[in-house]
Order: sequence, then structure tokens, then C-alpha cells
Amino acid sequence: MAVAEGCRAVRRGFRDQQRLLIVAVVAVLLCCTAGRGDGPIRGGGTVSAGSRGVLGVVGTAADGVEQLRAGLVEPAIALGWQVAVTLTPNAGQWLRANGELDRLEAVTGLPVRDTPRLPTEARPHPVANCYVVAPASANYVAKLATGIADNQALTQVSEALGTIDVPVVVFPRVNAAHVRHPAWDGHVTALRKADVELIYGPDVWPVYEPREGPAVRQLPWTAITESIQHVTARAARHPL
Repeated sequence: MAVAEGCRAVRRGFRDQQRLLIVAVVAVLLCCTAGRGDGPIRGGGTVSAGSRGVLGVVGTAADGVEQLRAGLVEPAIALGWQVAVTLTPNAGQWLRANGELDRLEAVTGLPVRDTPRLPTEARPHPVANCYVVAPASANYVAKLATGIADNQALTQVSEALGTIDVPVVVFPRVNAAHVRHPAWDGHVTALRKADVELIYGPDVWPVYEPREGPAVRQLPWTAITESIQHVTARAARHPL
């Protein structure tokens, strides 16, 4: 009798320990997922993942970059993208000064990058499925076409040009003087050879002489957004 009762007590104790272990595991899982509907993302950070993937948006110091949030970022989020914004250093100064940088961070839930991270710092953005550079200054286009990557906004897009199944869309915000430069046609050819989708030509962006265009021009955001949808759909249909 005493032996049987002892065995039953041992079994009860074992079952109690199992219950406690299950409760502890459930509690840990609940703590890890509370307040989050996403889970971890590649590259560091925890933000709501878009159903279409991650769109890396790059803005440069060209007229119209102040339209970036309303013209591209918010519409892309509405279409199901998770948006991560990177700016050239000068564009970062511009948008920090007018308050747009803070608004971009609020709407995307991610820091806006305009400087490289330290080697010891976590990556602040998830890995992008597609990049769009809008607006791209003539200086940015020239550097991208010739492989110069001397800031964060150039580094990530330069790498994307050689990455399989990562489409790149570029809108050159240029004037007539830029396109008459003897190196310009070569830059355009180099980017097209790299399968960059260029939003370029008189049908989408007529060029004017310097300081002769309209004082305020809305960038061709609809054409840019449509190109993003086009290149990502094409990449999905024809993966390399």
C-alpha cells in the first residue's frame, strides 16, 4: 500500500511539473508575440510586414523630394508594401529641416537612413524586395551608372543592381543641360543594361532648360508607382 501510494504521488508530481512547464512555455510565447502582428524580419527590426514585400525607397537632393511621403510612400503602403526609406545626406538635411523626415518615420514605422550604420549596430531596415529611387538627381544617376557608392543611398541600390530578383526603378529628375552632358547617354545605357526600369522621356517628364521650368512641378508619382507594380509582377512571373 505504501509503495503504491508513493508511486501515485510521484506520478502526480510529474504531471504537476508538466503542467507548470506548459504554462511557462505558453507565457513566454505570449510575451514574445504580444502587441505584434508580424514576427521577426530579415536584417533586424520588427515592423508590420507588407503583403507585397519590402519596398526600399531612396530619395536624393533634387526638387520634389519633399513630395516623397504623400506622392510615393503613403500610396505604396496603401498598396500593401512595407516601406523603408533611405536618403542621400543632403536630402536627409532637407527633409529633417522641414519636418518630413519625422513624418516619414512615423508613417513607415522605421528609421529613415541617411548615414551608414556602425559595424556593431543592427541593420535598421529589412531586406528590400524592390528599390525605387525617386527623385534621382543627375549626380546620383552618374554615380550609380559608374559604380560609385559613396553614401548609404548609393550603396544599397548599387548592390541591388547585381542581386538576383531585386528590381530597381529610377526616376531621373533632370533638366535639359543634364541630358546634353556628353556622359549622360552612356549613364542611361549602363543603367538599362543593368535592367533598371527608368521613368524617363518626354512622355513622363519633359525637360526644361535650367531655371526655366514651372516653379512647382508634381513628380510623375503615378507612373513611378505603376512601374514598381510592373517590375515586381514581372520578377514574380520570370524569376531567374
